Amino acid sequence: MSVVILILAAGASSRMRGGDKCLEVVDGLPLLRQVALRCLATGCPVLVALPPDRPLRAAALEGLAVTQVAVPDPAQGMAASLVAGVAQVPEGAAILLMLADLPEMTAQDLAAVLAARAEHPDAILRGAAADGTPGHPVLFPPDVRGELLALTGDEGARSVLQRHKRRVLPVPLPDRHAVTDLDTPEVWAAWRAARA
Repeated sequence: MSVVILILAAGASSRMRGGDKCLEVVDGLPLLRQVALRCLATGCPVLVALPPDRPLRAAALEGLAVTQVAVPDPAQGMAASLVAGVAQVPEGAAILLMLADLPEMTAQDLAAVLAARAEHPDAILRGAAADGTPGHPVLFPPDVRGELLALTGDEGARSVLQRHKRRVLPVPLPDRHAVTDLDTPEVWAAWRAARA
């Protein structure tokens, strides 16, 4: 059974004080394009949930074989992006949920989560830091699609993970790849300094 990757990229970047974390340059490319390329490298179809008022995000994906999904009212919270994206995933497909602001996530990390599905097809597979801290991406089997479509508010899929906690299986990824999301200019500056 197939897997579709859904990148959530409709957030407001409100803590960036006028900047846009999806457009921060990582290894010479806007982060959103970098994340999309890593997702495409898995061979899975890729959907990107985008807000209507950020044309530069759409432009950052130009020429890539991704399907852009408009999120009509992203201000309603992360669930709005999730629901808009999941609605475009064919029934019967598993959904790999990926955040747009994970600069350390590699194609190999994504492949590791996808590979775990062969052994655990009914589990909810969740990327974790090397120390076990839960993070992203999260691979949802097809049977929870209805629950994802019913989400509201800004909690993302937390309630679904809670409801099915016995099915959640961590997939350890290197270092802090699964949990490094950068939300403020200061955190971006510190991350860049550490890399240098």
